[in-house]
Amino acid sequence: MELNKEQQSENRSLMTVMGIVVLAVIAIAIIGFVFMNKPPEIIEGQAEGTTVRISGKLPGRVMEFYVREGDTVAPGDTLVRIHSAVVEAQLTEAEAMQTVARAQDRKIDAGTRSQIVQAAADMLAQARAAESIAQKTYQRMQNLYSQGVISEQKRDEAKAAYDAAVAARGAAQSQLSLARAGAQKEDKQSAAAMVEAAGGGVSQVQALLADSYLTAPAAGTIDQIYPEPGELVATGAPIMNLLKADDRWITFNVREELLPELTMGKTISVMVPALGKKDIDVSIYYIRDMGSYATWQATKSTGDWDSRTFQIKARPTEKIPDLRPGMTVVYKK
Repeated sequence: MELNKEQQSENRSLMTVMGIVVLAVIAIAIIGFVFMNKPPEIIEGQAEGTTVRISGKLPGRVMEFYVREGDTVAPGDTLVRIHSAVVEAQLTEAEAMQTVARAQDRKIDAGTRSQIVQAAADMLAQARAAESIAQKTYQRMQNLYSQGVISEQKRDEAKAAYDAAVAARGAAQSQLSLARAGAQKEDKQSAAAMVEAAGGGVSQVQALLADSYLTAPAAGTIDQIYPEPGELVATGAPIMNLLKADDRWITFNVREELLPELTMGKTISVMVPALGKKDIDVSIYYIRDMGSYATWQATKSTGDWDSRTFQIKARPTEKIPDLRPGMTVVYKK
């Protein structure tokens, strides 16, 4: 009987201890839940940069590259040479057409040749002589007709010959005037326009040949080269990509609940693991809704709502030379 009392006493002690332990665990859990700091929300993004695509207007064959992938270039540095035998042949043809047009223009400006002017003057002299003879003949016939020696028909024939001689002299005079005046104003304008058009054709082909050597439009790094030396490239085909040196930004996507903390123009601090977990300050300059395809759908029928996703872009407030596109960027809320 005494043994049972001892067992009962031990059981009560054990239950008491267990109750105390459970209460202690519950108390610790409540204290931890109340006072434990909530871990920071981490938003992951990446660094970006502006890439310029290098291409030309000249279709041809890649002859030589003056840079390699990874090289740093300055504005105006020569990058590649493209050769086009077809365009060079077009230039030769255009220059020949320009030479012909200039020769024709000089010919018109020089006026009628002296031999033609002299021939027209001789024809006028002959016409005047013929007119003088026809006039004298007609005068004699008129006198004879007045005396009744010849018929009226003979007098009329002499008059017709005289009128014809007068007309011939007028025509010869006109020919001489045209010869001395040279080309018409319209002919000169047409010749000048042909010279201008031919010059435009030469300039157009020369503009194409100017793209034989492609140069860097900005300072940066050669990111990627597409063709190999000796390959053919078409008009506008990409030759290489240039990563601009001074244009870097970061981008990350956030749910709209975080927008009150990420306002336009605000400066925030982000961490870049690839730079030894370095913290850098960036200024937000771009906020855009990513559309319905990026909407987070609520899973509860009540008490929750759909949340849209926004893209945030920010630029470093100071130049970070080692920040490269593709590096991970972490923002802790």
